[in-house]
Amino acid sequence: MKKIAIACDHAGFEYKEIIKKHLEGKFEVEDFGTFSQDSVDYPDFVHPAADSIEQGKNELGILICGSGNGVQMTANKHQKIRCALCWMPELACLARQHNDANMLALPARYIASQLALDIVDLFLTTPFEGGRHQNRVEKISTC
Repeated sequence: MKKIAIACDHAGFEYKEIIKKHLEGKFEVEDFGTFSQDSVDYPDFVHPAADSIEQGKNELGILICGSGNGVQMTANKHQKIRCALCWMPELACLARQHNDANMLALPARYIASQLALDIVDLFLTTPFEGGRHQNRVEKISTC
């Protein structure tokens, strides 16, 4: 069963819980928090989730905050992370197919929960195409 990391801030907490329930039985989900709607600093949860992917403990990750920007920026500070901010299913497909994105950032305040689930499903099931995209992905890393 594919292992998925999930993390959020207070704005993404409700969607995180909805997504976890949706993924039950399909994926093994490791929840890095937050665990309530109390105000928090998203890097405290994003960094451990990203670390788990870099270390191979989880294969893919899902991050949720109000706009999706903060969690995406934080995750992309990690050398082996390619986190894509997606607000429509087509972006999730392309992020996986062309960029081999290993983390997904969702903007909870700007998309409906059902749309978030559709995006998550496509992100988790779309394979990387490789080929002409492989060389480009290899050039993303700076070290």
